[in-house]
Amino acid sequence: MTAAMQALGVRVRYGPLEALHGVGLTVPSGAVTVLLGRNGSGRTTLLRVLAGTVRPTEGTVLLRGRDVTALAAHRRARAGVLLVPEAPAVHAGLTVRDNLELVRPGADQGPALRAYPALERLLDRRAATLSGGERRMLAVGRALLSPAGVLLLDEPVVGMAPGAAASTYRLLSERATAGAAVVLAEQRLPGALARDTGPAVVVAVLRRGAVVFRGEAAEVG
Repeated sequence: MTAAMQALGVRVRYGPLEALHGVGLTVPSGAVTVLLGRNGSGRTTLLRVLAGTVRPTEGTVLLRGRDVTALAAHRRARAGVLLVPEAPAVHAGLTVRDNLELVRPGADQGPALRAYPALERLLDRRAATLSGGERRMLAVGRALLSPAGVLLLDEPVVGMAPGAAASTYRLLSERATAGAAVVLAEQRLPGALARDTGPAVVVAVLRRGAVVFRGEAAEVG
């Protein structure tokens, strides 16, 4: 598999505290990479390092072999790296329709509405009035509209109903099958990704800022 992104020897310090301890990670295209760990393990920080919203204290970040360590987040976004943070991930003052329109102005919003039919009746509602699960569907629906080649999602299904969560993992798997690199930060390996169907699933388990396991989903207990 071709590496879409790589983190090499990445350290991140917040004052006297080190959140990542020389982490190495390869994110392949055409696969789903799952960063597993409890809160405080470093998975969210690593996701933000890849997106460019956190700059590493030491180490290198590569995007398709190019050193982007010093590249700002908005420039990485233009290069095809999209981050869906855990919260907030939508523009609360805009309507659902306007939030979707921001991703691809004038483009068909059908893919997002087919993924989450509940959004269609909410198109003229401001995002601030949505429930947590509805906001999450909107945030991920926007990501599905994006042509980005690298999708970084922090706990994408938090607050979603089981049916919407299952659809989310199916659609993200389809994006990976089509060639995108999909990276998820999760506390547990989603059952929908643990099955031997769909794209390859690569797992990296983080504990206290270090990667303690790398392997395939089938190897995770």
